[in-house]
Amino acid sequence: MDPFGGGLAAHGEVCGAVIGGLAAIGLALGRPKSGREADLRMWKLSNMFMKRFKDEVTDGKLLCRDIAGVDWRDKDQAARYREGEKFKSCQALAGKTARILGELLER
Repeated sequence: MDPFGGGLAAHGEVCGAVIGGLAAIGLALGRPKSGREADLRMWKLSNMFMKRFKDEVTDGKLLCRDIAGVDWRDKDQAARYREGEKFKSCQALAGKTARILGELLER
């Protein structure tokens, strides 16, 4: 799961916590076998998860570069991120995301 960090292998794209959350929903409710239809609850939970993530965690942002405010291609910025408060805020983001995911999967 580490490659999800930094917005997918430090590219600043979609937040890794979002990708991980959707992967967990897919594992829990995705197609049991190839050729079978997906559980419609998977789509409902996925949409609820995305909405809550944007509403409760990131003020509508999905991209890591927007959330963390880091250009991952800039080695100095990335180093400052790892040593500063932004890193701690991303750790908190992961915790909030896990809480949301847990609440949704318990339904």
